[in-house]
Amino acid sequence: MAIWSQPAQEEHKENGRVEAPPAMPQPHVVATPAPVPGARESSARDRRESVFGPGVTIEGKIEGDADLRIAGKFKGDIQIKGDLNIEKGAHLTAKINAATVTLAGELEGNIVASSQVRLLESGQLIGDLKATTLTVAAGSRMRGQVEFGWSASETAKFVNGRAHESEKNTAAI
Repeated sequence: MAIWSQPAQEEHKENGRVEAPPAMPQPHVVATPAPVPGARESSARDRRESVFGPGVTIEGKIEGDADLRIAGKFKGDIQIKGDLNIEKGAHLTAKINAATVTLAGELEGNIVASSQVRLLESGQLIGDLKATTLTVAAGSRMRGQVEFGWSASETAKFVNGRAHESEKNTAAI
């Protein structure tokens, strides 16, 4: 008799006893969901991501092209071309320059994002923030100056929130 997908095997009879066929180990099968057309696969497959877990403390400078996820403690500078995710419970004292920054933990320092900054409900920022777009969730906290919505050329016209003196003088003429 066949069990599951095993082929039927003959039973051997010796001295009136019936011997069962030897048990065959079943292969371990893991179902992988079929990709949805147009959907983006996990970021780990699309782009490399480094992860620093909750028990990790690092001090120094991080540079690179990949994404970064921090759940522990970090002190220093972060300059990446990818996305930075600061997990809930993470504590950073850092100067950050990244494409997109998602803040769910605590950061003391400045953020410059070429694309977007998301302050999640548990996020706390003490420092200045500059980004193309900003999303703020109810419950997040921030103390500092914010600049968003300006293109790079518009941002270059201003220093510390004031127009350059040469532009003021030209406008007065």
